Amino acid sequence: MFIEPVMFEKNLQTRVTRELLLHLLDTNSLSSWFQPIFSRQNGEIYGYEALTRIRDGAPHFDISKLFSKAQTEGMIASLDMQCRENAFCRASELGLLQKNAYLFVNICPDTLIHPDHRGGITDRLAEDCGIPKERIVLEVTEQEAIKNYALFQQSIEHYRKRGYKIAIDDFGVGYGGLKMLSIVQPDYVKIDRHFIDELDRYHFKYNLVDAMATVCHKLGIMVIAEGIERQEELEIVTRFGIDLFQGYYLERPGPGLSDRCVEIPGKRNDVYDCVDSLVSPCVIGSICKFVEPLSPVDSVMAAFKRFHSNINLQGIPVVAEERVMGMLPRMRFLEQHMIGPHGFGYALSQHRLLKDVLEPEYLLVEATTPVEEVVRLIQGRRGVALYDDLCVSRNGKYQGSVAIHDLLDAITQKSIQLARGASPLTGLPGNEFIQRTVVSLIEQRVTFDVCYVDIDDFKPYNDYYGFEKGDKVIKEIAKLITDVVLPAGQVDPFRFVGHIGGDDFIVISRPHLSAQLCQQIIDGLQRLLPEFHGEQEFVNGCYSATDRQGQLRSFSLLSLSIGIVSTEDCTVSSYGELAFLATGVKRAAKKEKGSAIVSNRRSVAQSKLPGETVDGCQPSAEL
Repeated sequence: MFIEPVMFEKNLQTRVTRELLLHLLDTNSLSSWFQPIFSRQNGEIYGYEALTRIRDGAPHFDISKLFSKAQTEGMIASLDMQCRENAFCRASELGLLQKNAYLFVNICPDTLIHPDHRGGITDRLAEDCGIPKERIVLEVTEQEAIKNYALFQQSIEHYRKRGYKIAIDDFGVGYGGLKMLSIVQPDYVKIDRHFIDELDRYHFKYNLVDAMATVCHKLGIMVIAEGIERQEELEIVTRFGIDLFQGYYLERPGPGLSDRCVEIPGKRNDVYDCVDSLVSPCVIGSICKFVEPLSPVDSVMAAFKRFHSNINLQGIPVVAEERVMGMLPRMRFLEQHMIGPHGFGYALSQHRLLKDVLEPEYLLVEATTPVEEVVRLIQGRRGVALYDDLCVSRNGKYQGSVAIHDLLDAITQKSIQLARGASPLTGLPGNEFIQRTVVSLIEQRVTFDVCYVDIDDFKPYNDYYGFEKGDKVIKEIAKLITDVVLPAGQVDPFRFVGHIGGDDFIVISRPHLSAQLCQQIIDGLQRLLPEFHGEQEFVNGCYSATDRQGQLRSFSLLSLSIGIVSTEDCTVSSYGELAFLATGVKRAAKKEKGSAIVSNRRSVAQSKLPGETVDGCQPSAEL
């Protein structure tokens, strides 16, 4: 079939016809361009994605229209196979083997289960082009509906057993979602560019990408962020620990294989630090040290040489593809495998591999685990392993190890630091820690709520009942707030209680949780009022004392005014700005009689006595 060049160009500009599709296949007018995929680890090229282009013209033609038409006309298997052949051949011609990189090739799910699909053709193409199957990654798009999951899974397993690696493309925007993830169990997941686009400006996208990366890493899946077009997007996906990057900001597709190396933004330390933040307890990831691991297929003698050359080395992690497989504790390893029960351990172990001597029990903890929780886990270990080094992973990937003496030092140092910066009356973090914590959260660009808690008319109470009872009230309310926000046994890195000073407290929580916590605090205060005032005054509902002007008047029982500012509803760029907003909504709450909760949200669960809601991010002028 012949189509004149003028008609060919016209069809490309208007619509894709069956005749045009047949012409492209018959004349092999399709070619492959390649876009680099960069490694976060060193900024070098990890692989190339092959992208179909029309040869000699129309470089900006939307190729997806071609595949949509092929799907409709029942020609998807032919088109898909032609594109696959072009990718293999062209990559081989350009010297893919010399670059030691992976080749990412898109494959339509329907092709895998299509009756016209010829078994073994992909193997023959790879062999003819001289590309090892282990260096080929088949990208299965998630955007198509899969009608026969059982057959699809069989096809995926066939390719996996042949040595190919599998990736899910466009993850998050298709039909399968987590079902596709569980069936394919891929080596790679490519997060669709929809989620990467401007994720620094949209908190919802930010949290979604963070969650997707975390889930994949915990499943042992490498994550690729595609569609990176801005420096800000690159910085955030780097911060999330995403493994591979792709996008126009780094490099556009081209007809050749690029040699470019890009600069990856510096890796941030763990957002929690044992000294600099009190958003949560000190986490184990902030004190772990990287110890060069060994592989399960390394020899036992390799471990012996490491221990022999470094007398301070107490444990060696055993890691395969960034996943911790076990830990070699120095003393037991040397006693059992170098000496042995009868002194023949050295001779018997010379040809053994580490996978054969790994102990079944070892302690592996996530980097964000508080050290207090780690101590509890250590106490549950058996006697001989009580003092073994522990392994630390981040999102399932090996990060380092921690010696027991380092863990004890961190707990001691944290206790000293808390004692220095805490309120002497309540023991809660004071102003310096409060400010440091808020600044840390703002820099992380996470959303959170701040609750400014103020005890109403505390000065006349203090004057009437005396300073001793006043101090007791401050301590009891501090304990009440802490018990509500930080209940025993619950670990939440975004819950924080601080004592600003006097009768003012601050609570930090996740969005949408603050109003519930504040109401629980107010309910708890109500139960404490008989103790604070005495039975008779509690029954009367008031007491008499001098006010700030020295006049005797009647005061209501103690109550709380709480102002809530949510950074989800308004962007806050500094601690000072947040303090200004919180003070404004707190003042609005104090206008109400009795305990009241006022928020900058448009809707909020009010306290027992209805209060005013301040809309927007700026408090009203009268405040």
